[in-house]
Amino acid sequence: MLTSRSFVMKTRSGGVIKIVREHYLREDVWCGSHACKSCQHFTDEYLKVTLAAEPESHSQLCTYPHYLVLDTNVILSQIDVIEDDAFQNVIILQTVLNEVKHRNIPAFKRIKDMIANKEKQFYVFVNEFHKDTYVERGKGESANDHNDRAIRTAARWYHTHLSECKHSPQPRIVLLTNDRENRERALAEGIVAYTVHEYVKSLKSNTELLDKLADIQTSDKMDVEEGKHKFSEHLSLSAIQQGIKCGVYTQGVFQTSQYNYLEATVVSHSEGAEQSEVFIQGSRAMNRAIHSDIVAVQLLPPEEWCCPSSVVIEDDAQDAGGAGDENEDKMLDRDRRVEEKRRAHLVPTGRVVGIIKRNWRPYCGILQSGLIKNSSRFLFKPAEKRIPKIRIETRQSDNLIGQRIICAIDSWPITSKYPHGHFVRKLGSVGERETENEVLLLEHDIPHQPFSQSVLNDLPPVPWSICEQDLSNRQDLRHLLIASIDPPGCTDIDDALHCRILDNGNYEVGVHIADVTHFIKPNTAMDREAASRGTTVYLADKRIDMIPELLSSNLCSLRPHGDRLAFSCLWELSDRAEILSTTFTKSIITSREAFTYAEAQLRIDDPTQQDPLTLSLRMLNELAKLLHQRRIERGALILASPEIRFHIDSESHDPIDVQAKQLQDTNCLVEEFMLLANISTARKILEEFPECALLRRHPSPPPSNYDPLVKAAAAKGLKIETDTAKQLQQSLDLAVDSSNAYFNTMMRIVATRCMMQALYFSSGATSKSEYHHYGLATPIYTHFTSPIRRYSDVIVHRLLAVCIGAEKSYADLLNKHKMQNLCKNLNYRHKMSQYAQRASISLHTQLFFKTRVEDVEGYVLFVKKNALQVLVPKYGLEGMLFLRANKRAVSLFTFSDEDCTQTAGGVTVRMFDKLTVQLSIDRTDEQHVKLQLHLVHPVVEGFSVPPAPSTHRTDSEPPTKKPKK
Repeated sequence: MLTSRSFVMKTRSGGVIKIVREHYLREDVWCGSHACKSCQHFTDEYLKVTLAAEPESHSQLCTYPHYLVLDTNVILSQIDVIEDDAFQNVIILQTVLNEVKHRNIPAFKRIKDMIANKEKQFYVFVNEFHKDTYVERGKGESANDHNDRAIRTAARWYHTHLSECKHSPQPRIVLLTNDRENRERALAEGIVAYTVHEYVKSLKSNTELLDKLADIQTSDKMDVEEGKHKFSEHLSLSAIQQGIKCGVYTQGVFQTSQYNYLEATVVSHSEGAEQSEVFIQGSRAMNRAIHSDIVAVQLLPPEEWCCPSSVVIEDDAQDAGGAGDENEDKMLDRDRRVEEKRRAHLVPTGRVVGIIKRNWRPYCGILQSGLIKNSSRFLFKPAEKRIPKIRIETRQSDNLIGQRIICAIDSWPITSKYPHGHFVRKLGSVGERETENEVLLLEHDIPHQPFSQSVLNDLPPVPWSICEQDLSNRQDLRHLLIASIDPPGCTDIDDALHCRILDNGNYEVGVHIADVTHFIKPNTAMDREAASRGTTVYLADKRIDMIPELLSSNLCSLRPHGDRLAFSCLWELSDRAEILSTTFTKSIITSREAFTYAEAQLRIDDPTQQDPLTLSLRMLNELAKLLHQRRIERGALILASPEIRFHIDSESHDPIDVQAKQLQDTNCLVEEFMLLANISTARKILEEFPECALLRRHPSPPPSNYDPLVKAAAAKGLKIETDTAKQLQQSLDLAVDSSNAYFNTMMRIVATRCMMQALYFSSGATSKSEYHHYGLATPIYTHFTSPIRRYSDVIVHRLLAVCIGAEKSYADLLNKHKMQNLCKNLNYRHKMSQYAQRASISLHTQLFFKTRVEDVEGYVLFVKKNALQVLVPKYGLEGMLFLRANKRAVSLFTFSDEDCTQTAGGVTVRMFDKLTVQLSIDRTDEQHVKLQLHLVHPVVEGFSVPPAPSTHRTDSEPPTKKPKK
């Protein structure tokens, strides 16, 4: 049967066109039930049938065998419930699946996973292609009403169809919908229909399921202060759109401050315009927006503008004396009075008037103990400090106190101080290493599930070896003295190098990169998984691979003494390290050695070593120094950030030692040639693909970003020029303090904090004026050298392979819009990977100090209104030294905003001052067990603590054993 469907579509130029498409309807669409004998089954299709002939019922409302039909809103709002094993034998209509995909991609992916799980027995019925269930949209009928009618029509057809089956007992149809009108119409049409809440409450052993219910309609009842409006009403989407169009409102991403939960920034970036920021202060102005939401803000009059507070407030239990609104008002008023003295620092300030898109996700955290005995209402405290507490109802609090759990937000009523949500699942006990690792992976959205079977099916058979076909179109470079240089314990070796003198006296230098694209073909399951993961994540104690270990640590890894497939970049260089020619080729290589940085440095420094491989390393080292000097002369920045390495016990997996990473000449050697390879590759792919090359840019920071650096230097009588990267680098070179050898390093650390994030982009989606990489002082850059751990490099390899005729192109590779969307995901994954690595270091620092108290040397990085941000070079870590004994105590210190100092008892503390601090673990907040700092020296009477014994443990545990040799 043939019919047609029409719809209108907006064009890029702003016009509207009507599209009419043929729509074929069939009679032979299977119902999917084993109980059905009337459907015509062919062998292949019959194997896909998933609905049981006699579905078991656990419902006291529906005691008979039945299949569930869910409407769209049930899936969107109750996805956590539907994932439970209690929900089986469910019919997912095509109409519903399409609408879920349109409205919520994460929910769509989760329902697709359920459909793929054979044990769940979910069946997708393509109702829009069955002649008896296809429903035309009526004139003037809303899309929602049309979809509801299509769902009822399909449910009614199933009811009639199954009643004709001769199977006994006959399965029946139960429609679950929370839409009252839809439910009433279904009942009037003879369809059994219930709300999700009615159905779940009727299930046996439903305690945990009841906790998972998102009770959006009745959630206001949870608020003990119901009736008192705490926030303003949000504007409708149409009013927001009109306001944005007229320039009254600004759209942007809501980003809560990491240091003060009462402050946020709305970052707006539209095409063709510079990024702008609007400052938000106070919970009323934030108006129920949550970190990462897309919001509409209204700019306040200039006389109401303010500036970020110097106070560090981590949660609502830390403000002046408690959590009340009055305390918040007092604190904000106090800050505003201070602002009168620093009017020059005021920034555009606004308030949130509406929510354009909620970006809520499941949150990890703990349940706070209730104050009311036998109450089922609790506050959930998220691990992410930028997320507010969430009100939930649970009937299993005895089992959840002291546990890490996951909760989801359902709504935020205008009368409630906190959003309302529901319990999802339990992770494990607070403080356990595996539980805390799981929390940091979930909180940073790191894909860490085992690779699916479909991905593993794309791996080559084992044992695998290089065959004649693999060698075609490859240059044989196995005769060259090639070696890799990496950190200790590295198994995913991406790169190796060689250097030799040519007959004409010039140098040939080669950078050889693992040929990952030989094993990962476009649009395969492995390719899609790698694109989704984006990057390998390196935690303190383990690695979350982007690709399966067989490739990352074996077949692709350039391990020594075996043949490997590579993608090589070869240069002819003069004795001044000037590029005379560049060649790219697919190759086969054999690495002679896998050095650590320290091992390579020893070979270079040892005058008794005169073998050809060592001589090659020395030539590379000398050329790298010339390349480095030339980059500095062009204006490249040499910044600093503290990095540490943990030594992990092989049995307990606990950290037994921690030390700051030491950089050597060999670090610079590898870095310089990797940078050179990336720049050379960027030029090549942009030349061939000006519209779809994947590049990496680093925007220059706005002048205001440098304010903390300039101010800190001025306090030391130094001037920092920031007009260009070269001026900044020259200023940093001159920023020395003869009395403080660590001063220059700290200045570079502060300068690092001023930088913008580097970003991947598609060349055709960004103007050429924005290609520049500020930190490297190069007009063009990309990533080519790490395809084992970065998907960006995989794409660059494919582009480069097409450039040299080694591979064929494909449609997605040349689509600049798809390339830009890919870049957005890669930027997100790269950012979250960095955050996860920092969180892992923080976790292992806590584990290391859990039985230790130690006095160490520290330096003040920043002076806050109620705290000092202190850097501890010995361990490469930072922490806040709060300037009052406890949250309710009065601080002995006086803060000077002009001089950025803290003064108490005749002692004045400034930025970069040297302190002695005592490190220990603060366990007062079960949710955020953290490293705490106390001041030992200089001594401030009534505040400083006495020095710790030279070796002090906080319990009677024996010292952890030394690592095995």
